[in-house]
Amino acid sequence: MPIVTIQQFPRSVEQKRELAKRITDAFVQAYGQAPESVQIFFQETEQEDWARGGRLGVDQV
Repeated sequence: MPIVTIQQFPRSVEQKRELAKRITDAFVQAYGQAPESVQIFFQETEQEDWARGGRLGVDQV
C-alpha cells in the first residue's frame, strides 16, 4: 500500500484533487497497484511557518 506525503504551501481543493488523481494514476501504471490502495496526505504549511537560508518564506523574494 503506497503512502505519499506532500508538503506544500496551501493550494485549492481543485488543485489537490487533480494532483491526487495524477499521483494515483502513476502508481497504478508503474506498480500495478489498485487505485484504492494508494494513500496521499497533504501537509500544508503557511509561508510564515517555513524558512530557507535563515529567512522566513514570507520574506523570500
